[in-house]
Amino acid sequence: MDPALAELAADLPAHALLTDPDQIEGYRRDAAADPLAGRPRAVVRATCTADVQSVMRWATRHRVAVVPRGAGSGLSGGASAVDGCVVLSTERMRAIRIDPATRVAVVQPGALNAEVKQAAAEHSLWYPPDPASVDISSIGGNAATNAGGLCCVKYGVTTDYVLGMQVVLADGTAVTLGGPRLKDVAGLSLTKLFVGSEGILGVITEVTLRLIPAQASPSTVVAMFDTVQDAANAVVAITASVRPAMLELMDHASINAVEDYGRMGLDRSAQALLLVQSDAPGDAASEVAHIVEACEKSGASEVFATDDPAEGAGFTAARRLVAPALMQLGTVLLEDVTVPIPTLPALLAGINRISAECDVLICVVAHAGDGNTHPVVVFDPDDAESQARAERAFSEVMDLAIAMGGTITGEHGVGRLKRDWLPKQLGDDVMWVTRRVKDALDPLGILNPGAVLRP
Repeated sequence: MDPALAELAADLPAHALLTDPDQIEGYRRDAAADPLAGRPRAVVRATCTADVQSVMRWATRHRVAVVPRGAGSGLSGGASAVDGCVVLSTERMRAIRIDPATRVAVVQPGALNAEVKQAAAEHSLWYPPDPASVDISSIGGNAATNAGGLCCVKYGVTTDYVLGMQVVLADGTAVTLGGPRLKDVAGLSLTKLFVGSEGILGVITEVTLRLIPAQASPSTVVAMFDTVQDAANAVVAITASVRPAMLELMDHASINAVEDYGRMGLDRSAQALLLVQSDAPGDAASEVAHIVEACEKSGASEVFATDDPAEGAGFTAARRLVAPALMQLGTVLLEDVTVPIPTLPALLAGINRISAECDVLICVVAHAGDGNTHPVVVFDPDDAESQARAERAFSEVMDLAIAMGGTITGEHGVGRLKRDWLPKQLGDDVMWVTRRVKDALDPLGILNPGAVLRP
């Protein structure tokens, strides 16, 4: 071990510092599988805020880049390593404390989203943010990317539930922001600044989350369509009058990928599927009737409604399998573009056009109720021409979303894979402000360099 790393090891618990190349390899990439990921100098598996402070103080002294990492489930390359960095993993920071009186959870960043939900459920409480990766994504990563998920259409995204946090800054200073208060407007909204900051401003070491009472079992509607456009029109019709608890869309390729992967009993002949749920207190039947009518009037070939929780859970489980199922088709470039709901049909039509013009398969799954789509570009990595066409399609989809008044990311973050499109969306003035904030909090540029902003 070189002297600098020996100095760092002396400030950390035993076995917290990893330098073995075989162990380090598993920390180079997140789920985006960035082919340009660098090779870390070391990995630190922190156990507490003090460990994170030690790493950042050491990194400041030695001017070494630090890449924060949660569970590694990110899909935008936000946790891709850079050459010579230290990857700072929070996977061992898993404590969860529920305070039922104030309805908050105080959570270390390595705790999984599903673990927080389970801990809350033991007190008849619920933590709503519900990414498809709920079983494998960490709360720290969810906060760093402002993750959303299946319930966002009604219940919002991570920032809507973060009341406070502890953050370690680039120089090792630990600051506490916000707290277990539902209303607090004292000072600048710094808590919200760090939500979605993707590790470029500081390292989150504790999060205080708002919980709500557990919801009733939802009613479920599943509708099949002969075209994706009909399904998109149904989404516009549904959301014009009600806000369902869930409104998901799967296209033909996604349906069949799930069936190949998990044999979930979906209709392989359908060109599109809508999965809709209502948990409206005392009014679910009325909402369901509206949803069914909207689907039928939009041309649904089949509509199925059920109040059976097991049946509803089965369809939801099928929806959660889309990402791993599509990854079996080849190498994927996973988009995260979002547009205003009335323009959703036009976006899907544009994606279909791009798929044809670029001669690539683009599978679409969407949190359709809030306009958040995941076009997944599939290609053969051993075919240079196929890869070039896929990269062109990836770019054109983001350009299309921006042109329609949308965004390049609704919940996955910018990471490294989308950073070149961020200026196109935000403009020079906002990029200048963003850079000023980054430089003020990280003057040496050691925190997650290359994520969100070019170094």
